Amino acid sequence: MPTTPENQPTGDAQSRQRGPDARRRIHPAWLVAAVAFIALLAAAGFRAAPGALMVPLHADFGWSMSSMSLAVSVNLLLYGLTAPFAAALMDRFGIRQVVAAALTFVALGAGGSVLMTASWQLLIFWGVLIGLGTGSMALVFAATIADRWFLARRGLVMGILTAGSATGQLIFLPPVAAIAESTGWRPASLLIGIAALAAVPLVWFVLRDHPSDLGVLPYGAIEDDDRSGAATDKSVSSVPTKRSDTGATRRAFEGLFLAARHRSFWALAIAFAICGATTNGLIGIHFIPSAHDHGMPASTAAGLLAVVGIFDIAGTVFSGWLTDKFDPRILLVAYYTFRGVGLLLLPWLLSDTIHPSMVLFIVVYGLDWVATVPPTATLCREIFGESGTIIFGWVFAAHQIGAAGAAFAAGVVRDVFGEYTYAWWGGAAMCVIAAVLSFAVKRRLIDDRPELTPAEAGH
Repeated sequence: MPTTPENQPTGDAQSRQRGPDARRRIHPAWLVAAVAFIALLAAAGFRAAPGALMVPLHADFGWSMSSMSLAVSVNLLLYGLTAPFAAALMDRFGIRQVVAAALTFVALGAGGSVLMTASWQLLIFWGVLIGLGTGSMALVFAATIADRWFLARRGLVMGILTAGSATGQLIFLPPVAAIAESTGWRPASLLIGIAALAAVPLVWFVLRDHPSDLGVLPYGAIEDDDRSGAATDKSVSSVPTKRSDTGATRRAFEGLFLAARHRSFWALAIAFAICGATTNGLIGIHFIPSAHDHGMPASTAAGLLAVVGIFDIAGTVFSGWLTDKFDPRILLVAYYTFRGVGLLLLPWLLSDTIHPSMVLFIVVYGLDWVATVPPTATLCREIFGESGTIIFGWVFAAHQIGAAGAAFAAGVVRDVFGEYTYAWWGGAAMCVIAAVLSFAVKRRLIDDRPELTPAEAGH
């Protein structure tokens, strides 16, 4: 985002922030952002874990891939459907209350799963508890922290917090896979639960709803005095200062009703559903079991999947830079095309050892993993204006619906055919559809969008 006097105050302006030691002290917003990152990282511990735990669960109980994939599908579905309403929950109950409860749900789901004796219990622990917990801490949590606590550096903070999920995959996946392979899936699952629970005290004692709760202004805001002028008043007043019982929920539904009337929304939503299907649904859940079918140790496959997370961070940042310079539709066409080619070739790349062509696949797929997010979010903003952020929440829900469907379908394919080849090829075919839909999106601002913010002006 270009630097302007309104969103990037000068050093002198920042020195007028509340408090006599403003020049020397670290602003509390950065501590809040750090704890938010830790919370997102801890919640992300389970995101890639099912792929590492499904093989030992099958060996221990004989459960089919279909039954285990169904639990993961429920998880992904709830993750997506909870996200659009997470802002309403935080407005109603407070950030730290919602986040602490969400981490507790994740801990109960991961830790409680060690007591399972039947496959249907996976639906409760992996599906419902962890799905609701992670869904309450989706992208909207990062956006809420960035919007409330920062007037300057919002984009940077949003990027860092969004990377928390990928970082969690990097940190947790290799040890979870190694423990599951050497000691058993129960200690590996307990590790995830302990990590989520350990973040709760930090969240409870550090996170606050608004900077005013600590007697400070948002980072980058300046005191309202004769030197700050009207622009400062506008900047500070744009930060929410009270909770709303119904406003966020009403806005979420109004955004959906607006978007559903336009073809561009459906094109973006279906394409992003395919994005979810070919990342979280297929590779995220089934890459490790598929590599294991070809003789590769699960810990080795988990290491490869963790490398995806490394290049995921780089690819997302670079994609954001490209989105500022090129047509987002062209970028999406390129991303989905590269992804489709990778899935088409994957059956011939899998083997019992790591070779250069597999490393190339991991690098390309990592760079492409969520590179689709910046151009998709930009198109939502270009088309729907002020409603774009809310509508992107619903597009993200479609992403998780696609992931849920693909996670279950790939498990069925594995049970029926004894291998994943048709699942990979099906994903490649869907990528072609996503590329066509992305190019068909009309970059035209919708003129009949309602003014959503005044609905809350009287509250």
